Amino acid sequence: MKSGALAALTATVAIFGLASACSPDPAGLGPATEEPMTDRAEPVTTEDRFAVLALDCVHREYPNKISHVLNSAEDVAAPSELTPAFYGCFDWHSSVHGHWLLTRILTTRPGSVYEDEIRAKLAKSFTEENLAVELAYYTTEGRRSFERPYGIAWYLQLVLELEESDDPQLAESRETLRPLESAIVAEVMDWLPKLAYPIRLGTHNQTAFAFGLMLDYARGVGNAELERALVEKTLAFHRDDVDCPLAYEPSGEDFLSPCLMEADLMRRVLFGAHYSAWLARFLPQIPLDGGADWLEPGVVRDASDGKLVHLDGVNLSRAWALEGIAGALAADDPRVPALLAAAERHKETGIAAVSDEHYSGGHWLASFATYLTTKRGLALDLRDGG
Repeated sequence: MKSGALAALTATVAIFGLASACSPDPAGLGPATEEPMTDRAEPVTTEDRFAVLALDCVHREYPNKISHVLNSAEDVAAPSELTPAFYGCFDWHSSVHGHWLLTRILTTRPGSVYEDEIRAKLAKSFTEENLAVELAYYTTEGRRSFERPYGIAWYLQLVLELEESDDPQLAESRETLRPLESAIVAEVMDWLPKLAYPIRLGTHNQTAFAFGLMLDYARGVGNAELERALVEKTLAFHRDDVDCPLAYEPSGEDFLSPCLMEADLMRRVLFGAHYSAWLARFLPQIPLDGGADWLEPGVVRDASDGKLVHLDGVNLSRAWALEGIAGALAADDPRVPALLAAAERHKETGIAAVSDEHYSGGHWLASFATYLTTKRGLALDLRDGG
């Protein structure tokens, strides 16, 4: 094999994460994998424990799984060259919400024992040079559907976290991220009118979860045009939905509940008696006895399997959806006790599974856990009441 072909093959192997996470970088394509720190302080809070997982992965380049359209041989490059801000945590979207997690810790848990390290990690990622390359990558021909809708929704959620902060470093980062934010919003506005049907999967392509993140972002930054487009599309897709087959969930690789995420989205666009009546038609199986056993947590039989471990995530995302649904109902609604009981059961199961034992879950589950424990989905209440 000629040396040029060998180099190209080596680069391709590195890109698709087949190289060992601990091996050197034989092709010279990027920085060596960052090793986790061994001398940091012990975590003080639950969220500190989650922060450690993000700190250890946001600049860990390998293993890496990228969704990358090659337009020519020149597009063969290491993840850190292709997307230099968000190359860690195994894939682009996990890197984005890993950075969101660290930002969320700064905004909700000031004085974290890891504050200095978090600030250093964010400063390393959020440079104008890095975001210029990210923007160029996102806007290149053939990548219009890149990370749509899951990854780009998390990016907008990251921007929202920065938007809400009066911290000088985060305020500066918010401006640094603005150009890619604008490109993403423009793409979403172009995509929504063309989307003929909802995507009801329990994984990345699901529209209900992404719409919820996007809608919270639009309201938080005051983008009325995007908010209106999302509300209109949500109502067109889901206003008439009835009898969601909750008994069919979860599928074997779900990390999002199609039924519960839709109900969590609809609480953002229907309110009061309107939402209560819609929920009765959509999920008539919610019991009135206050019990938790009407919805069994997902079971993971091999946490080292990157697909099977998704079920740990479904437990966390179900918990926050159930809390959101309960919070949208009147306090004396007879469904509330069962919703909260099931939420607590799923929360306990989900959080117990968040660890660094297997990178298959360690690179992303902490973000889901932080979204749950810091009540991110409940933190923004900008409903117009109609």
